[in-house]
Amino acid sequence: MSQIDIVFVHPNASKRIYQDLNKEYSAIEPPIWAGLLANRARQDGYNVKIIDCEAENLDVQTAAKNIVSLDPKLVAIVVYGQQPSASTQNMEGASMLCDLLHDNYEHIKTLLVGLHPSAVSRKTMEMEKANFVCQGEGPQTIAGLLKIDMNDREQLNDVPGLWYRDGDVIKCNAPASIISQENLHSELPGVAWDLLPMEKYRTSNWHAMSNGGDRQPFASIYTSLGCPFQCSFCCINAPFGNNNLENWNYGRNKFRFWNTDFIMEEFEKLHKMGIRNIKIADEMFVYNKKHFLEICNRLIEKEYNFNIWAYARIDTVKKEYLDILKKAGINWLALGIESGNADVRKSVVKGKFTDINIRTLVEEIHAAGINIIGNYIFGLPEDDIESMQDTLDLAIGLNCEFSNFYCTMAYPGSKLYLEAMQDEGKLPENYVGYSQHSYESKPLPTRHLTSAEVLGFRDNAFLKYYKNPKYLAMVENKFGLSIRKEIEKMTEIKLKRKILGD
Repeated sequence: MSQIDIVFVHPNASKRIYQDLNKEYSAIEPPIWAGLLANRARQDGYNVKIIDCEAENLDVQTAAKNIVSLDPKLVAIVVYGQQPSASTQNMEGASMLCDLLHDNYEHIKTLLVGLHPSAVSRKTMEMEKANFVCQGEGPQTIAGLLKIDMNDREQLNDVPGLWYRDGDVIKCNAPASIISQENLHSELPGVAWDLLPMEKYRTSNWHAMSNGGDRQPFASIYTSLGCPFQCSFCCINAPFGNNNLENWNYGRNKFRFWNTDFIMEEFEKLHKMGIRNIKIADEMFVYNKKHFLEICNRLIEKEYNFNIWAYARIDTVKKEYLDILKKAGINWLALGIESGNADVRKSVVKGKFTDINIRTLVEEIHAAGINIIGNYIFGLPEDDIESMQDTLDLAIGLNCEFSNFYCTMAYPGSKLYLEAMQDEGKLPENYVGYSQHSYESKPLPTRHLTSAEVLGFRDNAFLKYYKNPKYLAMVENKFGLSIRKEIEKMTEIKLKRKILGD
């Protein structure tokens, strides 16, 4: 076999990130960005492999041995996550792998690519033993590295978006250009599904409620890149040029779309693999009317019978869309409701929608037969106990089929992180401190509350919601007794929290 040019690695630290939830309840999603970048490198003629350490349940030692056995020219550790803000927590596994490879196999070149490395490139170079860091989306940087002798400092100067060391000096090159709409299909020509262990991925327990509790097989897919909004708590646009600390000097926040024919080819591949559970991972699928309705109408024609979930905002979902979304197989909409307090929402540029139209829209979505996963955040900058209670009361009143309760984190790549850097005592001490579910979890304090007060409220809110008799009765009536019992089993798992004295 010819030498492997590049191995794309999805790291694993799921036990520390999710605690005991990782055994049954956390999803295991295909690493879309690793698949996209691998397919691009393969299209360029390179010999490519993907190692998904999380799906394969590989510890860092086994992962390193597998990498070394392939003897690649370059190892690209791709640091994204199952939800848009999960990149920093996944740096835990990436960091351990970089350390082990550097200390024991120094001849192997490593590149960190993803949201966190892009947002804080210099800091990543300072903290980690990787040879290189990619700032930006990745395809042009990876292509540039694979063309050169990576031991030649002069040749490294020509690789766009690259951070590297010249002796003890950290250097960076001019950024790679953001992928244009015109070049999207050639720069990112779909996911290398055949290089991924597709049989090992599982969806979230709530997504499977509408599929008889069957969580496998499962896949996730992008139909667009980027997000048109700029909420201060969100970091998802960091690889596309938002809130990077330095070395970003061109247009930002571009929202791009793969064409419908191309997306339908990807859906057809998933259908032929026997996959029904699908996540549309776009940061905002229900936004561009022409784009998402065209895809939905084509899905209706195909009659795939997919069980799909997708992201939307309260102010992007319209009643006239709902019937088409449902017929296309979109059984779940993930709604960014965030806060039950209008003033708190406005403070993070989330929108001016009121409780009344939130309630009305939720009723309309339910009437169309679509389930809702409500996303709520406790500990936004203006939150106090009363406003967080407003959010919990709203969640309980809406009684969505599932709800995520998050604490506000100052994720690298967000405006909140730039503000929190002025007082680093507010920030977590390590990567897993950015995880919502870890022992070391440390939310951002508000102007009125400590990190511990925010986290304690969140954990109590979770139990109040999922032990609420009204909620459990709704779940049993809609999905059956077995699903209710799974919810009750989930609430028996207690997350230990360092800052709460556990």
